Amino acid sequence: MEIREREITNASWVGIFGNSFLSVLKISAGFISGSLAVVADGIDSSTDIITSVITLITARFLAKPPDKKYPYGYGKADTIATKVLSFIIFFAGAQLFISTIRKIIAGGSNEAPSLLAIYVTLVSIVGKLALSYYQFRIGRKTGSEMLIANGKNMQNDVLISTSVLVGLIFVFVLKVPILDAITALLVSIWVLRVAFKIFMQTSLELMDGMQDGNIYNQIFETIDKIEGAHHPHRVRARKIGHKVMIAIDLEVEGDLTLREAHEIAHRVEKSLKVNINDVFDVAIHIEPIGDQIEEKAFGVSKSNL
Repeated sequence: MEIREREITNASWVGIFGNSFLSVLKISAGFISGSLAVVADGIDSSTDIITSVITLITARFLAKPPDKKYPYGYGKADTIATKVLSFIIFFAGAQLFISTIRKIIAGGSNEAPSLLAIYVTLVSIVGKLALSYYQFRIGRKTGSEMLIANGKNMQNDVLISTSVLVGLIFVFVLKVPILDAITALLVSIWVLRVAFKIFMQTSLELMDGMQDGNIYNQIFETIDKIEGAHHPHRVRARKIGHKVMIAIDLEVEGDLTLREAHEIAHRVEKSLKVNINDVFDVAIHIEPIGDQIEEKAFGVSKSNL
């Protein structure tokens, strides 16, 4: 956990310094060159500074061991922080959308931006590519949803900067300054879309849902190979940070001793931890074969897979 915390912390600091530089550069160049689209791109980068700060703070919580207040640990702090990031990104996109609409209604700018806007946008594309790759790499290595969300956001920033660059080129070629404001409007819509997708993903995890339902196939296939383990049902899997908590109802022969039944459950637990990545824990409820009073409405069985 200390190594994971250190890697997430380092990635957060890289994001803070990298996005601070790009944000100041783009906002300053946008005002100097007269490009609303470049200013908009800079504002989007400024939100990345806030997200990196939140990631930095959250990393401290993730390293804390479970206690009596949070017996499952602090892993969901990752998901909660990512939820907060979605609101920040959405707010930035909404502000940009409203200000751009007002600019278009007012008639936009009568002058085309200077070439400085193009040069700075090219620098932004290269810088965001590097930051996005780094955030993705560390996010996947540590299993941090926050860093992966940051990586996705920065990857989208590359597309945003590219669209700004294309818009600027059209402004210079066609001599139509209003295209700069239209590009900014499209950027704001893209930012809102990214925020919504991150919001929905974190909602799924906070509701104890699983994005990849294939994990249930893995669970059933693994248990089928364990001698003495029968009819796994009411299987429930949920995310706790980057790990998975699994609960299972399992049937065994009714005349087995408690020790024998426990040994079967132990083999099932061990096998699941070997065959499925990042298992937090496995809770197994043992029942005698055929002792099904009523199939509960919750959980997954082979019949409703």
